[in-house]
This record gives sequence, C-alpha cells and structure tokens, in this order.
Amino acid sequence: MHDLDCPWRPSDLAQRLGRIVRQGNRNPEVEIFRYVTENTFDAYLYQLVENKQRFIAQIMTSKAPARIADDVDETALSYSEIKALATGNPLIIEKCNLDVEVSKLNMLKANHLNQRFALENLVLRKYPAKIAELREEINGYEKDVAIAAAHPKPAEGFAGMEVLGTVYSERKEAGKAIINACTSLNGSATVQLGQYRGFSLILEYDSSTSDYRLTIKGHLSHIISLSADAIGNTTRIDNLVDGLTRTLAELQEDLRDVQTQLGNAKAEMETPFAKEAELAEKSARLKELNILLNMDQKDHFVSDECPEKDTPEKEKRREHER
Repeated sequence: MHDLDCPWRPSDLAQRLGRIVRQGNRNPEVEIFRYVTENTFDAYLYQLVENKQRFIAQIMTSKAPARIADDVDETALSYSEIKALATGNPLIIEKCNLDVEVSKLNMLKANHLNQRFALENLVLRKYPAKIAELREEINGYEKDVAIAAAHPKPAEGFAGMEVLGTVYSERKEAGKAIINACTSLNGSATVQLGQYRGFSLILEYDSSTSDYRLTIKGHLSHIISLSADAIGNTTRIDNLVDGLTRTLAELQEDLRDVQTQLGNAKAEMETPFAKEAELAEKSARLKELNILLNMDQKDHFVSDECPEKDTPEKEKRREHER
C-alpha cells in the first residue's frame, strides 16, 4: 500500500491501514509506504493529524487527561506562514508549537486566576461568616448544656414536668397532658406549655405539614415533632436534652474544620502561578518569531515605487526652475 498524501483525520489513516492489515489477508507480511516531500505542507499536515490523534487518545485511553482541547480543525495559515513552509523555514514549526503551548499556558493561568478569585471569596466572606455563625451557635449550646447539667435526669424515674401549670411526676401522665394540650390547641396559635429540666416548653401547630411541634427553649430553641404516643413524646424530649453535649462536640469539630479550611485557602491563595516563568519565556520567544516571520504585517504590502503626490509648493518650485 502506498500513501501518497496526508489526510485531515487520523481515522482516514486508520481506514487506509485497515484495507491491508485486516482479517482474511493470507499474506504473512504487508508493506506500507508513506511518501513525504520536504519543504512542503506535508510536515504541517502530519503535525495536525498528530495533535488530533493525541487528543483522541487522551479521551479513549484515559492517558494524560486534559480538561481542554484546542479545535485543531480550524487552524489557518497566513500568507507569511505559507511562504515559510514553501521555503522550508524551520522557524515556522517552532512558531506553530509555541502557539499551542502559549495558548495552553494562558488557559492554565486564567484557570489559576479564577481559582484565586474563588478562594478570595472563601477567605474574605464565606469562611469568616461560617466561623462567626458556628461560634455563636457553640456559645448557645454551651449555655444549654450547662442548664441540662444543672437539672439532671434521675437514673431511675422521671424528673417531673410542668404542663399548663400542673406538675407531673410520672412520665406517662406528663405525656398524656401534652397530647391533651395538642387536641385543645386552636389553629396555629402558640402556647406556653410549661417547664422541663430548666427549659421552657412551647407548643405550636404547623398547618403546612399538619404536625404538632414542641420547642424546647433555653438559650437556643430546639424543636421536635410530637406523636400520639404519650411516653414516646417525653422520651424524645429527654433524648434531645441529653444529646445537647454530643451536638456541641460536633459543632466544635465543625469549627475546627472550617478554621483549617480557612488556613489552607489563605496559603493556596498566596501561591503564584507555577508556570509564570515558562509562559513569559515562551511568549517572548513567540513575539520574536512573529517579528522574524513578519506576522504583524499580514496581507499588508507597500510598494516602494509608488509615485509621490505633488504638492502646491512643489508645483511652484518646478515652474520657477523652468
């Protein structure tokens, strides 16, 4: 098989190869010839096919993954680039490579700047606001934990609960009193239900969810949903009050995590672009090549033989000489 030219797509080369390297060919060996002419477009065309195949291989094999791929199908040549290829100028190959590399480096730098702006938002706004919120919440939980510690639940029995002015020493009776208060609740009104272990109990009805909710209020407000189970309701209240210590520990851990994230974000925000020196060096070299290849004067030709337009002063001088 003889390849006389270079196609635009790697798949075309693969298709040509498949016409001879295929099942059913009884020849043990095949010969494939590819012809390339020096100082022509052949080198540039094979370079384009190589770039396309590299991007395809990254997607199909997951090797050297890249987040961004240039649209190499839209590569265009200026007149000066065509002249350089026709004359065999080696600078054009270097220029084409630098164009791709500088473009990628500029994209990486833009991504670095975008990440830096995002980190600035985290460092200056989000993390400080979250830390302030957690500290305020921790302060409230510390006070509520202190209230619960000052009014401990007996190891055996019930701590006693005040419901609508009546103190109940039995868990089941207190639970029934809560259910009775729910049934007598009018609409979405809020009722000061009573006291339990140093916390105020506030009863309300949520019409959107058809749910009776009990707010256990100390320094903060803690809400639970009530059911038709008398003992279950009082058990939920105890579980919430006893779980304040665990919730406080979780909030303190969250605060430490956010503070660590803030420190990491500050350090990462101050990290400069790792390839800044490489970008400056290659950009400077690309600028030199553009000047050498006359890239800044595309399609602009000036003739030195263009006649100079006569001015009135020149016409007078010519008449005087005559």
